[in-house]
Amino acid sequence: MDKIAITGNGVVSPSGIGKRQLWANIKSGRSFVKKITRFDASKYPSHIAGQIDDLEKYGMLSERLLKKIDAFSHMALIASEMSLQDAGIDIRKEDPNLVGIFLGNAIGGWLYAETELRDLYIEGREGVSPYMASAWFPAAPQGQVSIYYGIKGFSKTVVADRASSLMALGYARKILSKNKLNMILSGGMEAPVTPYALLCCNTYGGLSTNNEYPESAYRPFDKGKSGFVIAEGAGIVVLESVSRAKARGANIQAVISGYGTTCDGVDRIQPAGDGKELARAIRMALNDAKVNPQEIDYISLDGLAVKIWDDSEALAIKEIFGSRAKEIPVSCPKSMFGNLLGASGAVDMIVTILAMEHSLIPPTINLENPDPNGLNYVRKEAREHKINKALIISRGRGGINSVIVIEKF
Repeated sequence: MDKIAITGNGVVSPSGIGKRQLWANIKSGRSFVKKITRFDASKYPSHIAGQIDDLEKYGMLSERLLKKIDAFSHMALIASEMSLQDAGIDIRKEDPNLVGIFLGNAIGGWLYAETELRDLYIEGREGVSPYMASAWFPAAPQGQVSIYYGIKGFSKTVVADRASSLMALGYARKILSKNKLNMILSGGMEAPVTPYALLCCNTYGGLSTNNEYPESAYRPFDKGKSGFVIAEGAGIVVLESVSRAKARGANIQAVISGYGTTCDGVDRIQPAGDGKELARAIRMALNDAKVNPQEIDYISLDGLAVKIWDDSEALAIKEIFGSRAKEIPVSCPKSMFGNLLGASGAVDMIVTILAMEHSLIPPTINLENPDPNGLNYVRKEAREHKINKALIISRGRGGINSVIVIEKF
């Protein structure tokens, strides 16, 4: 399958809006996890999160439109605009029939939904916004981006728990390789910091309840791990064929060269403890990219900070890379800002592209005592290292495994 160029990226995250601000904070190893302040979350077992407080500064959207959409669509529109600007693309000059949108998220737009449902029970059906039906469901951001830019090409929304956006990117690459579209906006968005969504995430299991020390609560691959921390945000990239990108003189930030996905099929929530199916997904992605395990320079970890997930991820890496598992630098940058659930894979990929550009591996923070051992963890502070080929791992509930290989062009 063809390699597909990444020519622009846009990111909205607790660590920064836009790639420059994001990278400045990521490379410094700062934590952006804090107590939830948007509503009274004190009665929830876990009431900490990575939050975005300055979305309103980006005034590209009218007040009229903002009344019709949930925050996850708002973030998707901002990230899409940033990625198009970064790619140097004037969408008005593109054939709308040959532009697609491939996005992923896990839970949909719950702030809008729960607010309107409250009004339904208090005021009756007259109190419910007519936009309720189109604002909350997982495909809403895809629809809003297509309307905003007049995009009419083949598009998809993927819902695969935390693996959603990496799966959307893998799917987008496959479609572009078949020359069905000229370009695709692809990635993911998530807005779980709302009363009902937070309740769902708490019952999901695996959230850290270390509410007293939010900055150090998310501890992937550490002996003191106590679960993950939710976060909100979006990461969207512009994808196009290498030949088209070169023809228009675009800056090719990286290429997607391989993708693999499998499912453990053992439990509706937990993964298989042996990591065998994740290892198979890694092998599929490497084979697809025609890349030898010896050539991988960096691995971006899923890092859920739950024992069975971290242990099985480490086992999969050791199975594929053997003795090299002790040498390849690995890290989990999301430890700084929280797990963006369905958007996590796309944001991890954008962070990896920036790491590639700057030859600097972002750290896993809060990693004091590695567990399990046997991996080359980059911890506490960033490490200089040249990255030509990188592997990004994203996993979802029920043992969904999604892996992408990206390369420097």
